[in-house]
Amino acid sequence: MCETRTLAQCGTALICDCPECGMMSIWHQNLMLSFTPQQMEAFHQFITELDFDSRSFPFPDGSERAVLCTPNADINFVFTRTEWRNLATALSDALYLHEVYKAMYSR
Repeated sequence: MCETRTLAQCGTALICDCPECGMMSIWHQNLMLSFTPQQMEAFHQFITELDFDSRSFPFPDGSERAVLCTPNADINFVFTRTEWRNLATALSDALYLHEVYKAMYSR
């Protein structure tokens, strides 16, 4: 496992990167997703273009959650409205700070 640095945290969404290998990770409760910086930018764009209300429905516990499908039909991610907003905010903040670090440390 890489030695990571935190780029952003909002609620339960935490975004880190590894200065050595360049990979970026989203940590969200019991979920960890790893991306290259380009993949992270694409994921951020994908998330921000999705409408929570059109993807959400009531769950058995009474909470409204948006479903984010994955390429594997058996695995889907679900987010409350607050978690959805927190993820989008953390992604924006992390990508911005990643660009700052890139500008500061590029040779």
